[in-house]
Amino acid sequence: MAGEEPPAPLPSRDALRRFLREAQGRAGKTEISRHFGLSAEQRPALRALLKELEREGTLPATAKKPRPGAPLPEMAPVEVFGIDPGGDPLARPLDWQGEGRPPLIHMRPERPGQPALAPGDRVVARLKPIGPNPSPNRYEGRTFKRLGRAAPARILGVYQEGRLQPTDRRQRAEWSIAPEDAQGAEPGELVLAEPLPARPFGLNPARVVERLGPMDAPRAVSLLCIHAHGIPQAFPPEALAEAEAAAPVSPAGREDLRALRLVTIDGEDARDFDDAVWAAPEGAGWRIVVAIADVAHYVRPGGALDSAAWGRGNSVYFPDRVVPMLPEALSNGLCSLRPGEDRGCLFVEMRFDAGGQKLGHRFGRGLMRSLARLTYEQVQAARDHGAPPDMPSPEWPGEEISHLYGAFAALHAARQRRGTLDLDLPERRVLMDPDGQVRDVLPRARLDSHRLIEEFMVAANVCAAEELERLAQPCLYRVHDRPSDARLESLRQFLDSLDLDLPAAGELRPLHFARLLENMAERPEARLLHETVLRAQSQAAYSTENIGHFGLALARYAHFTSPIRRYADLVVHRALIRGLKLGPDGLGEDGIARLPDTAEHITRTERRAAAAEREAVERYLTLHMASRIGGIFAARISGVTRFGLFVTVEENGAGGLVPLSSLPDDQWVFEEAAHRLSGRYTRLAFSLGQAVELRLADAMPLTGGLVFHLLQGMPPAPGARRSRVRRIAPTPSGEKDRRGQRAR
Repeated sequence: MAGEEPPAPLPSRDALRRFLREAQGRAGKTEISRHFGLSAEQRPALRALLKELEREGTLPATAKKPRPGAPLPEMAPVEVFGIDPGGDPLARPLDWQGEGRPPLIHMRPERPGQPALAPGDRVVARLKPIGPNPSPNRYEGRTFKRLGRAAPARILGVYQEGRLQPTDRRQRAEWSIAPEDAQGAEPGELVLAEPLPARPFGLNPARVVERLGPMDAPRAVSLLCIHAHGIPQAFPPEALAEAEAAAPVSPAGREDLRALRLVTIDGEDARDFDDAVWAAPEGAGWRIVVAIADVAHYVRPGGALDSAAWGRGNSVYFPDRVVPMLPEALSNGLCSLRPGEDRGCLFVEMRFDAGGQKLGHRFGRGLMRSLARLTYEQVQAARDHGAPPDMPSPEWPGEEISHLYGAFAALHAARQRRGTLDLDLPERRVLMDPDGQVRDVLPRARLDSHRLIEEFMVAANVCAAEELERLAQPCLYRVHDRPSDARLESLRQFLDSLDLDLPAAGELRPLHFARLLENMAERPEARLLHETVLRAQSQAAYSTENIGHFGLALARYAHFTSPIRRYADLVVHRALIRGLKLGPDGLGEDGIARLPDTAEHITRTERRAAAAEREAVERYLTLHMASRIGGIFAARISGVTRFGLFVTVEENGAGGLVPLSSLPDDQWVFEEAAHRLSGRYTRLAFSLGQAVELRLADAMPLTGGLVFHLLQGMPPAPGARRSRVRRIAPTPSGEKDRRGQRAR
């Protein structure tokens, strides 16, 4: 019938889960339909969606949520997610809703005749807190009833004569592959497989669905990480067609910035240039322009390009390749600010006084032409030594670089006054030869030129958030919450072992962390302290609700400066275009309605990308270290557990495990609060942050794992009595432990 409104679309899985979690009391299909405006004809589809969530085990319970910090019930559904070094399954509660990390559950071995629990298995377990002082964060679990298996849709592994060895180090169990299900895979080949119905005994069966090539082939590592994390590679034909049909922007309706000597400053290996900068003195202060590629002109809401970019959420960077958010025709073409080529842009012009205090800003849509494509190293060298001999003036923008550093000094002074969390954790750079083999892994230098661009981008992002609030437009904020109480307590225990302290949680500011790190700068534990402080922080996220950015000590913040590689920035551009009436391609009502879902989605894709990038570097590093088995390395202890020590090599940041079984034969006491393993008879003690010498015993490129042996004591001889460990649990502050010593 004419004028009849179409039914609302089915809610996404995330939106449905969120509604059920937040619902007061029991929410059935009627309540769900009323909330999302669904019709009676959509009931079957809603019922099917609920059944899918139930099968996955991700349907939120309607029972009252546990209070933060409250113990788990005596019986609860759990999911196995990994295996500890002793071979026992590790689990966590299903649909955890408390604060911080979910409690860790050590599952007891299954009864004789029952298959061992493997990652993905879900059971109802009887739970009992572990330790003489029971903790709500660690439990022992015994299987009461099996709920089935949340089998992965795909298994990534290496095929070996009828078996599949998973590449995920958390999955120790192999899978069986029948000859008719191998799809012609060769031994040593990296494959994707899907699970088949499980058998009562023996290995779980699987079927090869895609062959990815030899595991030892060049560049196999990044391909492995792409598939392991489900990162989409191929663009739909419709999105590629939209990108290929794109044309240069017209000057009409744009402010002409081509006379402004803007430059791009990026890494040596960068291919997409989405931000250009310029600065000049103005009175006693500075005028700064940051120009950003006008991606919104090409990626229109509702189009195939927009759908593909939303699904990816961001670009993903590996040592040997990039999985871009946008097709190459845009990311390396019309949206890349190449020198000497006209490009559309959104820009912000900012004015600051001599102390870096902002006096004002304005946004616009312009046409620009980059003067030069510079690298961080070139800019830093020019600052330190003058113009390079192969690029004399006037081609070399020496005056522009001088002005950029002058404006940077003012912005940096303002940053120091407000006090921000500036963690010195150098990135690792994987150097590869033309054949794709790892040549070396080195720390990536942190230069003032990096900090310069960072300050300019932060200033532009703050202006974007302020402008959207001024215009009363919806904003996709970049938020960073203060550390949780649970993480702060863990950090305080570590700081106590170093005779350090922090103010109470209600008084804690980023400035306190900055002073703490500054005071520790010359101590050998400095790097470990940076890592520990980082682990204590909450993760940054995207949100439509502003809670500020704790790490940067900013009241409001939004990503504006990288729309080629981050969907969040594209959304902010569209909101600015809408609010400032800069064109018809601004944020529409549909985009506004789904902003909460977009924020949740791109937060997940960002974390997926970070995990894949981190895993790729670790695996490449393991490949590099595999040629150095038996070598001796200086390292520091970065973690102390009941099953051994985690260590970090000083030379290149490689991390690995020193198993408890490799330590000298002794009764080892695990002092959890002190982060220490102490030998009762040998009198050896190993503490967090301690400098040690290691011998590399094993490198496993398949899983990215490294095993080291300490040189303080040789591994036990074959057949020797295995080292034992006794755990001393942490005690509340002010109480005494079982030995009568005051808890630190």
